[in-house]
Amino acid sequence: QVQLVESGGGLVQPGGSLRLSCVASGGSLVYYAIGWFRQAPGKEREGVSCMSSSDGATYYADSVKGRFTVSRDNAKNMAYLQMNSLKPEDTGKYYCATSHWSQLSCTGSWYSARQYAYWGQGAQVTVSS
Repeated sequence: QVQLVESGGGLVQPGGSLRLSCVASGGSLVYYAIGWFRQAPGKEREGVSCMSSSDGATYYADSVKGRFTVSRDNAKNMAYLQMNSLKPEDTGKYYCATSHWSQLSCTGSWYSARQYAYWGQGAQVTVSS
């Protein structure tokens, strides 16, 4: 129902910043919680963040707290992940995802990929000097 496309990835030096964008089509993001995940080669997929639609509550993995900020613009049907103070260990392919229909809030298992119904194709982020 919902198609998602990420953009904004690339190569950045440690300490730098990137902003990932996620544009949705086929459905309005107001009806979904939005999750961000990342995965490095040979590693498990990791939940990065989640933002509820119901109250705008946000959740972050401990590894990114204070450095990453998730936001959304419902009028533009877009979501964003602002990444600051990037570290080499942030390197990976980043995905945006939406919850199931009418699940407006991030769940207690927001970091689990099984909580999400629709996924973007991923955007590569490489942090290296």
